[in-house]
Amino acid sequence: MKRFLEQPNALEKLLQPENALEERLLTFPEFRYGLLWGEPRYGHPEGRVCFHVREVFDNIDLISDLTMEDRKRLRLITLAHDTFKYAEDRTRPRDWSKHHSLLARKFMENHTDDTVVLDIIETHDEAYYIWLNARHDQAITIARHTSLDALLQRLEHCLQLYYLFFKCDTQTGDKTQAPLKWFEKTIEGIEVVKIR
Repeated sequence: MKRFLEQPNALEKLLQPENALEERLLTFPEFRYGLLWGEPRYGHPEGRVCFHVREVFDNIDLISDLTMEDRKRLRLITLAHDTFKYAEDRTRPRDWSKHHSLLARKFMENHTDDTVVLDIIETHDEAYYIWLNARHDQAITIARHTSLDALLQRLEHCLQLYYLFFKCDTQTGDKTQAPLKWFEKTIEGIEVVKIR
């Protein structure tokens, strides 16, 4: 795969942009750098962000009855959601204002005013963090949102799309499926879908 990425237009060939905005995002050096960043690790054995993005894109393709607008939104969220992990501040204690999700949202605010896309990019890891907090039965202050209720209130306008992204994102690599199963059993008002 490393050789593949050295080829001209490798990212474009891998990710197959479907519209002008997706194409434009791939022209920004910091965006390309983020897509090419990463080493194999738990949850992400594929290593580089671009390979994870491709997996999520493939999951989106498996959702039946997805409107074109929702498909476009899901692809945009996917393209940006982990692309700024390379720039995330990982010092202790964590500075959550420098989390990759916020960095991605700030970057994307220059390219879209779609609050659904922006809100899901910003909160894409929150359900996992809330599940993790509950699993450890302690307030380890991972998530910016201290409760599931706060997250659900924040995402009321786009809850089904958030769930679809969470499912497509979680069903990649070697990620644990427990947070997704918890979300599907716990959250009222979502239509559970099967994609695998």
